[in-house]
Amino acid sequence: MAAAGKPLRRHPSAAGRPPLNPRTVGDALRALRREAPKWNAPIVSFIAVQTRDPFRTLISCILSLRTKDETTTPATLRLFEHAQTPEQILALGPKRLEKLIYPVGFYRTKVGVIRGICRDLIDKFGGRVPDDLDALLTLKGVGRKTANLVVTQAYGRPGICVDTHVHRISNRWGLVRTKNPDKTEEALRRVLPRRHWLEYNRLLVAFGQTLCHPTSPWCSKCPIEPMCPKIGVIRTR
Repeated sequence: MAAAGKPLRRHPSAAGRPPLNPRTVGDALRALRREAPKWNAPIVSFIAVQTRDPFRTLISCILSLRTKDETTTPATLRLFEHAQTPEQILALGPKRLEKLIYPVGFYRTKVGVIRGICRDLIDKFGGRVPDDLDALLTLKGVGRKTANLVVTQAYGRPGICVDTHVHRISNRWGLVRTKNPDKTEEALRRVLPRRHWLEYNRLLVAFGQTLCHPTSPWCSKCPIEPMCPKIGVIRTR
């Protein structure tokens, strides 16, 4: 549950609404699930569903870090037209790889990260992406967000992937009260019913990209507006 402390500021239109809890969050997710087909799926989810390939899911996640989907999507699809395995990516060489993924954010740094991951996968795991969170975290450049995405999206195993959207919306709902994504993951593991873990990231990322923006969210179009406490929301549309 959300931690106790000083009262949380919320938008006046949500005065008196209670925070979401482990029971009511299911109602919110059902409403989002009904609307989700109208929204563009995050590129990592799209790649995972279309390919069922843990390696391409992993690499698409690396490319998406600190980059908007409208930039990540064409770069990801362009790369996978030329290489789909660790060996094939290493064979491209750094300069060719840079050209293929440009203009994703920090593309030169990501080339080094991707090549390092490919070498580690070949040397440590026989070219296969591990399905274990702790093993994934041994890959340099792979953090908890990326590892959880691979485990949940590519392997369909329980996990909670927390990015900026999941962190923001979970706190906006009052389901948790945390200051960073790592703390949000810990809190969600305690309060979010396990049956919702696999879809939680996919639904909230699409929701956050489409309606529940960091500033001035589209509350007038939101399917869960009547139940949202709008914690920390100052302006709405």
